[in-house]
Amino acid sequence: MTTNSTAPAKARILVVDDTPDNLFLMSALLEDTYEVMTAECGAQALEMVHSLTPPALILLDIMMPEMDGYEVMRRLRGNPITAGIPVIFLTALTSIAEEQFGLDLGAVDYITKPISPPVVLARVNTHLERSSNARHLKALSEKLGRYLAPQVYKSLFDGSREAEIRTQRKKLTVFFSDIKDFTASTAKWQPEEITFLLNSYFSEMSKIAQDYGGTLDKFIGDAMVIFFGDPDTLGVKEDALQCVKMAMAMQRRMSELQILWREMGSDKTFQVRMGINTGFCDVGNFGSDIRMDYTIIGSEVNLAARLEQSAAPGGILLSRETYGLVRDEIVATELQPINVKGFADPVSSFAVREVAQDESVARKVFQWERLGMRVLIDLDRLPSAERAAAAVELREMADRLH
Repeated sequence: MTTNSTAPAKARILVVDDTPDNLFLMSALLEDTYEVMTAECGAQALEMVHSLTPPALILLDIMMPEMDGYEVMRRLRGNPITAGIPVIFLTALTSIAEEQFGLDLGAVDYITKPISPPVVLARVNTHLERSSNARHLKALSEKLGRYLAPQVYKSLFDGSREAEIRTQRKKLTVFFSDIKDFTASTAKWQPEEITFLLNSYFSEMSKIAQDYGGTLDKFIGDAMVIFFGDPDTLGVKEDALQCVKMAMAMQRRMSELQILWREMGSDKTFQVRMGINTGFCDVGNFGSDIRMDYTIIGSEVNLAARLEQSAAPGGILLSRETYGLVRDEIVATELQPINVKGFADPVSSFAVREVAQDESVARKVFQWERLGMRVLIDLDRLPSAERAAAAVELREMADRLH
């Protein structure tokens, strides 16, 4: 009985040297273990590196005509696509200054000629393993980063924040949103429809939150919790303004999403309500030594949640504190004080009103429809690089109509 097994792909190594004998020697030494490519000059090496299958490691001679190894190294490190490829210099230069110069340019190692085959094989294997481990850790960190707010992820990896139980009291602006009557509205929907619309909605809203600098705290069912003021802050007033502008952008995007969903054949839709409050909260890492959660707590957080529950579908409700910070730039109507759970006294609230100018500037979905014609443009999904070509196509369509 035989079994079919696929051997693991060999790591690809590029050897760059202007001496044919050296290329032959290095190829013979490495080809049993690795896939070897060779280049006789720096220009040829750079061309090969930018191919569809770049090497996993480069063995680079320094003394070459026209373009020496140092210049090749500079160009590799100057290009984000090739900057991460490990490079080992192979050279007859033996001074400490030359070796230090090459390492300062970004080389991972330095092997002098005449080469020792065991040394070359050992160092190539070591650096390939290191490079593989580095890629694995980077991919893992990026996956783990999706479970954290971008600001928290960045602060952990740049060392400005420690993974320890610690909180502080700060004045934050807190945002809550949820989908009006989500459970009742989706009771008869298919699970696939709920998953698609909800994930689509969360993705779009998260992107807007990131654009405005909000810290995405958590998803709770169909609800979102976002706050401004930690770990990054623009100041209490500007944080509040950014939060309200974010909420307005989210509501505009919801109107556009409903158009897009209908165009995709879905007759399902929903409306979102939002509440915003500003006040002192405890913010930081809560939990245990086993698991922590970076979040916020306090009565001001609860008030934001209560305002959201009292908001009209498609509306944004502000507390008096938040409105006082943004009133110079945001138009809102004061409502009758409302009684909310957990607060003894009625709470003042202000309903945000869209400004016509802002609405037209921010519009990103355009739809025209009449008998025999349907045009839909979503600027968020149309890459900037393709908009000129799209404009040409629209003009061509217009010419055909004449």
